[in-house]
Amino acid sequence: MARVLIVDDEAGYLRLARRLLQPRFEVVGEALGGEAAVRAARRLRPDVVLLDVNLPDANGFDLAARLAGGPDAPAVVLMSTEDLTGAAVDVERSGARGFVLKAELDAESLAGVLAGRLPPRLGRPRVVLAEDQVLLREGLARLLDDAGFDVVDRVGDAAALLRSVEARRPDVVITDVQMPPDRTDDGLRAAIEIRRRRPETGVVVLSQFLEERYALELVGERADGAGYLLKDRVGDIDAFADAVRRVARGGSALDPEVVALMVGRSRVDDPLGALTARERDVLALVAEGRSNQGIAGALSVTPAAVERHLTSIFAKLGLGHAPADNRRVLAVLAFLRA
Repeated sequence: MARVLIVDDEAGYLRLARRLLQPRFEVVGEALGGEAAVRAARRLRPDVVLLDVNLPDANGFDLAARLAGGPDAPAVVLMSTEDLTGAAVDVERSGARGFVLKAELDAESLAGVLAGRLPPRLGRPRVVLAEDQVLLREGLARLLDDAGFDVVDRVGDAAALLRSVEARRPDVVITDVQMPPDRTDDGLRAAIEIRRRRPETGVVVLSQFLEERYALELVGERADGAGYLLKDRVGDIDAFADAVRRVARGGSALDPEVVALMVGRSRVDDPLGALTARERDVLALVAEGRSNQGIAGALSVTPAAVERHLTSIFAKLGLGHAPADNRRVLAVLAFLRA
């Protein structure tokens, strides 16, 4: 179990981060500032330093460089309230392993950074875009470019999509369901094949139809790195870009209308039957890909309340604390299979 030192100038966030990382990580200490962090790192010799970029007494990038120097130095992971993809050079120069958004911090996201999965690359996430309607394809490419993505290829049929992914190795694929040559579900089938061949590549499927079968087929046996969104969702640029980023980083994103359809359906032998109404609300928002902070905002509760609901959900669904298990993903799978 990796030993973590958490550095942040907000005592409340230190307590929250400790709860979010346990029991997958051993939090061995906390520090409220830069010099305190250096002293704590020398004394505790942690495996990982989780470091806020904005400290009152130190520049986070410079401090990361100090902490990460030397053969026995800890792995440094930066935390920020804002996406650091635009600061790729500073992150790389600091020697940090990567970064996490403070609002999205949990044990799985930290483990992903340490394993080199989050973010997929420092800099602009690389996208292959598949859409047979030229005007829509070019419009999406422009929107994605403005939102901070690097569209490395644009294709108009399922076969070209498969070839492009093998050649370009993108971080995330965005594809329509209906694509040539058959114009049925060729894009969906290509997406499923990409997930089979290249599990590290995120896949977002866009559809005109409120069809939960498509979402279930895309997700299959693992919800990580998968997104299913209605095309209407593209109109909300910020929400769409956020969903694509989550999928690129290994998360999931299901369209709220699809989730609402699943929540409203009656079930026989419902594995979610033990959940309270509020816990079902929380799980539905997890399925949409919301962070704890996002869930708290949607339900007008505190992040600590969300964490308590999640703990209860995991217990009722029989999801243990094994390090290899991403319990949020397993909970989403349980939700989909219900």
